[in-house]
Amino acid sequence: MTAPKRKARANGEGTIYQRNDGRWEAAGYVLAADGSRKRVRVYGTTRKNAADKLAEKIADSNRGLPVATADSTVGVYLAYWLNSVAVHRLRENTLTRYATCIRLYLKPGLGTKKLARLTARDVRTFLDRLRTTCQCCAQELDIVRRRCCRIGECCDKLLSPLTVTYVHSVLKSALEHAVREDELPRNVARNVKTTVPRPRRFTPLTATEARQLLQAAKADRLHALYELALRTGLRKGELLGLHWEDLDLDAGTAAIRRSLQRTRTGGLTPLPTKTRASERRIALPTRCIESLKSHRERQEKERTASGTNWRERGLVFTTPTGGPLDPANLTRRFCVLLDQTGLRRIRFHDLRHSTATLLLEQGVDLVVIKELLGHAHIGVTAGVYAHVRLRLQRQAIDTLNDSLGTGNDDPDDPPAADVIR
Repeated sequence: MTAPKRKARANGEGTIYQRNDGRWEAAGYVLAADGSRKRVRVYGTTRKNAADKLAEKIADSNRGLPVATADSTVGVYLAYWLNSVAVHRLRENTLTRYATCIRLYLKPGLGTKKLARLTARDVRTFLDRLRTTCQCCAQELDIVRRRCCRIGECCDKLLSPLTVTYVHSVLKSALEHAVREDELPRNVARNVKTTVPRPRRFTPLTATEARQLLQAAKADRLHALYELALRTGLRKGELLGLHWEDLDLDAGTAAIRRSLQRTRTGGLTPLPTKTRASERRIALPTRCIESLKSHRERQEKERTASGTNWRERGLVFTTPTGGPLDPANLTRRFCVLLDQTGLRRIRFHDLRHSTATLLLEQGVDLVVIKELLGHAHIGVTAGVYAHVRLRLQRQAIDTLNDSLGTGNDDPDDPPAADVIR
């Protein structure tokens, strides 16, 4: 008895066959990212698995959604990935940085390469060239500004190792999606190893400098903000995004739910916290509770003085008329305060580092600091403050050396206990 013939697939459903390696391959025509119709191939462990993947892509294409294909160039695929994939899972500011990275570096360097033919060598060559090429010349800024190579004096404006690593990570993320959608068999960018850039050095305040800053800030209308920044380690956006409803001054707690950020499309916008771990409830120090109560009284007076000009947002820290504080303006105010106090210039974010450093030096457990700062993993906390932990280790070792190096045995010391193995 002969096996029944498989029903022929309808026009437009594509073709399916089993490969020599045992996997099933399905191919069909879809709407590509550049507006043309191109043949796409997907793979599956079973015939049904491959057919379902192809049907999903054809359905997206029939709805007018572009589908990435391995026949696309890297530039076309990156545009598709940015506008159809990354836009749904990235914060707006992160998406803007990704778009800038693609526009300035990835598209000019790899944009004309066929996605399916991209190799690890291509990626390595591109990154090496990126490290050694003057960006003023590469982006033709010298032509516009008539300087650098335009006048025969190259300024050697090279990208920092951190930026090169960031460009590499964006490319890896895009190609990883192509692998997940079976457009590529492997992520060639992952086969290229780049040097890990040295972490950015920060200069936290000492305990004496922190006290000096807080003393000088007492005359500032944002004194409560500086108290919170130094005593709790909150991020700038978290401080500016605090609402009065987030605070329970009687219980002495604060719920960190959002972060105020300036976006390209929405201006000053409250956004979700940086990570899920950043959404947390923290205990407020007594000094912070006192300063917040004073700040609320001052804000009530400003509301009365502003009258109809007051813009009620429910924010803790506002402009004198109730509007949200711009993060850039806060940075400028902070620099002025440092200059008036006679302290060295540091970043506002270094207040957060100062909090963690001072807590570590007081012997506070790393887990407690991790929860206070809202780090996703304790490894982040341990990595950022490794230099502090090393200094504490040295102090502990020096203490032990002092104890062992006296050479005088105390007759009253108890005998050594047996060690149980």
